[in-house]
Amino acid sequence: MQTATKRLLSLDVMRGLIMILLAAESCLLYTSLNDVLPAGVTNAVVQQFFHHPWNGLHFWDLVQPAFMTMAGAALYISYYYKLKKGISWQQNFKHVAIRCLKLFVCGTALHCVYAGKMVWELWNVLTQLSVTTIIAYLIIQQSSRFQIVVAVLLLLLTEVLYRFILMPGYDQPFTEFKNFGAWFDTLLMGKINSDGWVAINIIPTAVHTIGGVLAGKLLIQPVAEYKKIKILLLAAAVALLIGYGLDLLNITPIIKRISTSSFTLVSGGWVIVMMAFLYWLTDIKGFNKYAWVFVVVGTNAIFIYLFFETVGVQWLNNTIAIFVNGVTGLFAVPGKWQTVISALVTLMAEWCLCYWLYTKKIFFKL
Repeated sequence: MQTATKRLLSLDVMRGLIMILLAAESCLLYTSLNDVLPAGVTNAVVQQFFHHPWNGLHFWDLVQPAFMTMAGAALYISYYYKLKKGISWQQNFKHVAIRCLKLFVCGTALHCVYAGKMVWELWNVLTQLSVTTIIAYLIIQQSSRFQIVVAVLLLLLTEVLYRFILMPGYDQPFTEFKNFGAWFDTLLMGKINSDGWVAINIIPTAVHTIGGVLAGKLLIQPVAEYKKIKILLLAAAVALLIGYGLDLLNITPIIKRISTSSFTLVSGGWVIVMMAFLYWLTDIKGFNKYAWVFVVVGTNAIFIYLFFETVGVQWLNNTIAIFVNGVTGLFAVPGKWQTVISALVTLMAEWCLCYWLYTKKIFFKL
């Protein structure tokens, strides 16, 4: 049986894995592979690293839910150990609130960087996380049953908003640009996202963060390890069954861009399956020889995310490409493959930065 003081390596590995996947996207690795593998089975695999255009699910659609779930698990574990030190919920709330404010500012600032000018846009994962974290923390003291009820109510609220608030021009609940989320964005920001994302996703996405709280609570309890696995897989099975059922019965389609209730359940279910697998692999079976590869990236997760979304995209990608393309050009490497190699070198450079920060014990905490 695992003691409550033992650090969960699986959560560190999962956090690092998420960050490596996000870093690869910022290095344009998936876009480059899509260019050199335009058809066939290989392209079908590459397409899994892009968001589904609307009704459906790709692997890449699980990354943000995993990010949110990991944040919820970390939130509960931090809260749990602070309670052990005598820090009350009220005392810790100030710290959580300030951190969420920082996340909100960073998220909105990133959109300004993307646009190259000052804009007011609330679609970034950090902006969303700043709100879902507050929601999850407000009920973190409550029982697991209470938290599950709140999660269900948030999903029901999402259904009600999309089905019953039908404004002129925005009266098609599950149609891109014509739904409640798009209408609400015109009120909140005076614009609609060109890719169909909506800010009101904070409501259903809060379920992922609450799910993370529930998972974190379970994993650090003095309960038999395989019982924890069974509980996680049972919860995942229920979420997957209901989520896919809603979609297959044409009740609520699985749509990532507006985080429908069916998408929230299905994505949450798959994330819990991944969490259970990594817990079994690293914390139970001890297959952790290469866990450090992921741990060093996850240690400074928010900082490295901000780094590769700003310095990486704005400068590092192009700078490394100058030298990589210069060398590969000497060997007549095709231009499309040069971009793949450049993306891989950039990804390695960002990982090396994480490793250096880790070995120097330099940690950036929001």
